[in-house]
Amino acid sequence: MQHAVGYTSGGGGQFYGAKARLNVWPAQVASPAEFSVSQIWLISGSFGNVDLNTIEAGWQNDAYQETGCYNLHCSGFVQTNARIAIGAAISPVSSVAGRQFDITLLIWKDPKQGHWWLQLGSSGALLVGYWPSFLFSRLGASADTAQFGGEVVNTRPSGSHTPTQMGSGRFPGEGYGRAAYFRNVQVVDWDNNLIPAAGLRLVADHPSCYDVAGGQGGDWGNYFYYGGPGRSARCP
Repeated sequence: MQHAVGYTSGGGGQFYGAKARLNVWPAQVASPAEFSVSQIWLISGSFGNVDLNTIEAGWQNDAYQETGCYNLHCSGFVQTNARIAIGAAISPVSSVAGRQFDITLLIWKDPKQGHWWLQLGSSGALLVGYWPSFLFSRLGASADTAQFGGEVVNTRPSGSHTPTQMGSGRFPGEGYGRAAYFRNVQVVDWDNNLIPAAGLRLVADHPSCYDVAGGQGGDWGNYFYYGGPGRSARCP
């Protein structure tokens, strides 16, 4: 499992949601044992801890195979909008040096009932459904980390790195129109307000394979580019 992400946590911060705009790509996946995902995570607890809680939403390419328990394949998420087909293909998608197509995702906690809601879109946004509060132990109150970015999972590693792509399959340095991005990265504060994700930290587990680079300003607010091709001359 390898990541190229931006995250904010610590400092006593409590998060009641997260929002971002991310472009969608037809990431190439090498085998049915792998998948590539670009998403938002809301996390409470630490990885490796049996009491870890996460809520995750985004887009995924898994070579048309079942690689886990996603979408509505597990009980829990309550879909309230029949106009959205969770798990269906997204169209259109971005192309290198071509048009860029993105989606806006917002996860937020209902302060009255405690459910975590998923919203798709910005203008004319649609409520997709919610994760009931009773599902969670650690996320019953709030999240202590909000994370954004890409993940590649290879369940059957071999002697060389997988060529499965993250994002567009291009490194962040190639910039707009070529690299995948997250823009307008925000979190929901204790008073149910959307605010910029302050102190966003950028981390890549294996930057020679999948990297991340970002900035701040203008209409994009807090943003970063991320991803890469996997196996290459710099990632053997």
